Amino acid sequence: MNDEIRLIRKIQRTGDRNAANKLICRYYDEIYRYVYKQTSDKHTSMDLTQNIFISMLQSISNYDRKQAGFRTWLYRIATNKTIDYLRTSTKKRKIVLNVEDIDILDETEFTRQIELKDLLSRVQHYINSLEIELQQIFRLKFFGEYTFTQIATLLSVPESTAKTKYYRLLKTLREEFKDEYD
Repeated sequence: MNDEIRLIRKIQRTGDRNAANKLICRYYDEIYRYVYKQTSDKHTSMDLTQNIFISMLQSISNYDRKQAGFRTWLYRIATNKTIDYLRTSTKKRKIVLNVEDIDILDETEFTRQIELKDLLSRVQHYINSLEIELQQIFRLKFFGEYTFTQIATLLSVPESTAKTKYYRLLKTLREEFKDEYD
């Protein structure tokens, strides 16, 4: 029995805080990066990551390693929490930049970076409007860098379904935003 399973069992049986801390430390940075890639905001990502681990601890008694690996189960929680946040977040994020901290090479490059950031924001908004399963497939593949096999296992769908939906979405995105990029 590996160390991770022992930690999970300790948490499930006795609520061992030390075991919980070790398990959280093992996955914290990975989950934080996954969330940050989707929110692009440090504070939001920290809050979401904390909420993900709180949810993990609250529902760890229901975790069954026969159904999914722990990492897979944790990513399912992370994906759902991130989708919930992005869907319910109606406020516009304001980014305040200090002019002294910006290294502007030339006006054309600066303008291009602004355009790309705007495009990314609109693509994310578009993704947020899609059905949950499609959002999950996209986020796990694009941000989580999961393989289609891993995505299929995580979402309990055939691998061919995950691939088809992902590539169909990419085609739709290309069509939807064809005038936006070179």
